[in-house]
Amino acid sequence: MWFANFFIAGSMTMVLPFLSLYIETFGHYSDEYVQTWAGWIFGITFVTAFLFSPIWGRFGDHYGRKKILIISGFGLAASVFLMGLVTTVWQLFVLRFFMGVFTGFISTSQALISTQTPKHMSGRILGTLQTGNVSGALLGPMFGGMLADAVGFATTFKLTSITLAVAAIVVLVGIREFRLESKEEAKQTYSRKEVLQYILFHPVLLIVMFMSMLVQIAHFSIQPILALYVKEIHGLENLALFSGIAFSITGLSNLIMTRRWGRLADHIGYEKVLVFLLIASALVYFPGAFVTNIWQLIILRFLLGAFLGGIIPVRAAYIRQVAPINIQGEVLGYNTSLRFLGNAVGPALGGLISGAYGISSVFFLSSGLLLIGGIALAFVSQKHFQANKSKSGPVNRYS
Repeated sequence: MWFANFFIAGSMTMVLPFLSLYIETFGHYSDEYVQTWAGWIFGITFVTAFLFSPIWGRFGDHYGRKKILIISGFGLAASVFLMGLVTTVWQLFVLRFFMGVFTGFISTSQALISTQTPKHMSGRILGTLQTGNVSGALLGPMFGGMLADAVGFATTFKLTSITLAVAAIVVLVGIREFRLESKEEAKQTYSRKEVLQYILFHPVLLIVMFMSMLVQIAHFSIQPILALYVKEIHGLENLALFSGIAFSITGLSNLIMTRRWGRLADHIGYEKVLVFLLIASALVYFPGAFVTNIWQLIILRFLLGAFLGGIIPVRAAYIRQVAPINIQGEVLGYNTSLRFLGNAVGPALGGLISGAYGISSVFFLSSGLLLIGGIALAFVSQKHFQANKSKSGPVNRYS
């Protein structure tokens, strides 16, 4: 599954850096037209992914997650291959729309590995799985740029579809899924309404899932304008190089630390580690508004990646602990939907705030959101612990 995620993440990031350049090959358009359509084409995938993630999660719970992974992998491969054949902006937009239908591969893989893993080591295992995703995301843009320069944009899409298909084949051939639920869980079925009730009656689970959206809003609010910030503090000299370093350095520290956070959470508790990671990320984000040279920014981005990298696997491991095994895919699907919603809201909010108050203000926004999230999770976790400690009598189904 690690190799499958590596191929998926690498392939998906191979084509993202030159989407706007690809649009320019369709005709003679103004810069405003290209930038507008690039935003729509980039964002529409998150919109459809937001809608379909819980659906795929529910299907996986009922019919097996391996099947969903195979469908998703081949669906992504077909979508990306067809992108290499388009001749208009509208065709590319429609294919990116349908691509979002199949974008839940990595979250489904987390659900699969989560349900195949003993609870006491789920943090470490999911952290290891996360390194496959991060490694692919780090290498993808570099290889995508090299391919685009060598063979052109259209051919790069076609070649990228091959690696997506390889990921699906890896799952088809290399994965065997076991049904691990107990007899009681196997007999228990949940309607969609009951799954939502289950989430709502678990206040800590609800706030953990809400944090998924908050973290993505905070992180993605700065992403689209980071290159402009690098230009502001460093100037035009080697701008592309230093912008690339500022982007990718978070992935490097993420790769180094994500497994360690998962292992720590297995030992001391998932809520505690999540609270620490949220507050630490907030504290690292804040001084980004005051940097005066590029190396200060790069150091802070490195530290940020070290803390943010643990949130995804620890969050998935927490869901593994509290959700019945036969609804974990759907719960993770809702969690993924909230993440994709944050992916869509973050850039828009960051652009709005930076346009009104300057780029530095976006760092204050991100820091504030993460700090609020950490404090809220700590408060709800403590209240829930105290309530359970003092509770007497039978526990209801959703407690």
